[in-house]
Amino acid sequence: MNVPVPPAAETLRTALAALLDGLPPRQAAQAVDRLIAAYRGATPTHAPILRDRADVAAYAAYRMPATFEAVHAALEAFARAVPDWTPVGHIDVGGGTGAATWAVTATWPGERGVTVLDWAEPALEIGREIAAANPVLRRARWQRARIGSALTLDPTDLVTVSYVLNELTAPDRTTLLDTVASAAQAVVIVEPGTPDGYTRVIEARDRLVAAGFHIAAPCPHSAACPIVPGTDWCHFSARVSRSSLHRRIKGGSLAYEDEKFSYVAATRHAPTPAPARVVRKPQIRKGQVLLDLCETEPSLRRTTITKRHGDLYKAARDANWGDAWPSEGDTP
Repeated sequence: MNVPVPPAAETLRTALAALLDGLPPRQAAQAVDRLIAAYRGATPTHAPILRDRADVAAYAAYRMPATFEAVHAALEAFARAVPDWTPVGHIDVGGGTGAATWAVTATWPGERGVTVLDWAEPALEIGREIAAANPVLRRARWQRARIGSALTLDPTDLVTVSYVLNELTAPDRTTLLDTVASAAQAVVIVEPGTPDGYTRVIEARDRLVAAGFHIAAPCPHSAACPIVPGTDWCHFSARVSRSSLHRRIKGGSLAYEDEKFSYVAATRHAPTPAPARVVRKPQIRKGQVLLDLCETEPSLRRTTITKRHGDLYKAARDANWGDAWPSEGDTP
């Protein structure tokens, strides 16, 4: 009899609960406060932010579920643009405790060669410990490496770089992106959904396009972003389920939170990007839905879908922020 395998997100939450068992909530909360201050700092750090096991446990409780959901959302959009492609090898640059590796397994089931690179040895140790709960990650390599200009990478199919660029100086970001572009067939970069995070993503996007990559998501094109710099920023939202333990550590009461993120997914293969992308939360009004779209031209446009559009109106009411438009099977 085959036993159903729990979804990766559920398995991760269970592993995190086991990791934090016995850690005093007060100690975890203090570590979380310090980590928030460090990660929001304006100056890139030159020392590991995660210093010891307590720090890493707090970090895992505070960030892993949100990072997992954001990266998973980006990877799912990418996978829809390259439906016949599956990575055989994956390198997670600056992966810490490995949230992006979990997201990759949730997007493309099955075992593959996985290497997680990070400077913080305690993060790698706990990442390895948590990964023991995920059968396809039990053979992953957890390797200490300084993420910056001196980094070298072996050729691989997929490289993920999530919530890392903010920790680097501008020259190190440029060198890292060139290194990643030289090694990978596909690159997925995720940053916080802030104006600064979007700026770093656009810089990475431009560099990848210049290196010969095609944009698979979220953009429906590889031309310049139509957003006028300084006037707006492109970002999306992922819903994150929170356990009771997670709520206690974060000091919140809701069973969920929304993680805002910016991302770019690029490939050396020819993708089939979305015809358009919903770039704001749809506005549902009586008898109509307002959709803000990034389109192939490239351009940004607000379109109104009404009941007169029939099935397309029903699809618009079901559309979510970040979805392709029209979705598969819908016709404009």
